[in-house]
Amino acid sequence: MSNNVQLSEPLVSVVIPTYNRPEYLKQAIASAVKQTYQNIEIIVSDNCSLENPQAIVESFQDPRIKFWRQQQNIGMLANQMSAFNMAQGKYLASLHDDDMWNEDFLAKLVPHLEADSRLILAFCDQYIIDAKSKINYAATEENTRSYKRDTLAQGIYQNFCQIGLVDKSIPAAAACVIRNDFIDWDSIPSEVGGMWDLYLTYLCCVSGRGAYYYPERLTRYRNHEQTDTMLSGSRNVQAKIRKAKSEMFCYQIFAEDLRLRKFRPYFQQKYLEAHTTLGIGLLRNKQIAAARPYLWQALSQQKFNLRTLVALTISFTPQLLANQFLGVSKNI
Repeated sequence: MSNNVQLSEPLVSVVIPTYNRPEYLKQAIASAVKQTYQNIEIIVSDNCSLENPQAIVESFQDPRIKFWRQQQNIGMLANQMSAFNMAQGKYLASLHDDDMWNEDFLAKLVPHLEADSRLILAFCDQYIIDAKSKINYAATEENTRSYKRDTLAQGIYQNFCQIGLVDKSIPAAAACVIRNDFIDWDSIPSEVGGMWDLYLTYLCCVSGRGAYYYPERLTRYRNHEQTDTMLSGSRNVQAKIRKAKSEMFCYQIFAEDLRLRKFRPYFQQKYLEAHTTLGIGLLRNKQIAAARPYLWQALSQQKFNLRTLVALTISFTPQLLANQFLGVSKNI
């Protein structure tokens, strides 16, 4: 690529928040450095990892990389938003420190945004890889189908609330390029927590602008034991509680937004499901009294739900027996 072509390309900010993943971080940065789209800045924001990754960053000897290390752990969301606020580019793309991009990720998405100022974002499909960076083809196909990207045709979606907030087809944190000047990063409330990507999708959905889908797998999402999705299952009670609270906050906002009234029943249902998830998390954390109100509300405001009923029943079971049941059951 000639220098003249590089200069004509708008700046894209690649944001990589990181915490305690040095080996994965090195792969993530490498995938950003190798982009065929060259006019980028790479912002690596370390959330006070036990091992300072500065040496890893400097090993690339790339002047496009900017490194920032928090003086103390400020939490995942605050570190992410801090990095977003540093971004100077016309466009912005988030890259998790354990994920990777294909070399042509930016080159295939940015031109569509440049061609149409009415678009707020462009996104693509993704591969699922394991801890050793090997593509899991079965999981990849399942991921594509689960988020209904297999049903999306290439092109512009002017109203994309359905695919963004219901089907959740847009991987805003992993396979998406966003027009940076639209988003006020300081306005994203801390309560969204790990659901910040869904909340960001919400802001884009209600912007009145469109989205562009490019039906090719241009990124590699790593599925391993320490992802938020894994941790928020039965293995980590605190992660489960945090995720449920974030979901409740987001879905309440979505349900109250008159611009999304068409989807209100869906958002209300997800809001109540999060009540049940929070109640179960509190039960596992032996906070019985705190759990019951969430379970009662979920049970009283939705149709019969076995998961909620079982959890509420457990809350009235003698503690020893309840602990045994919660210890062996992975389905609530």
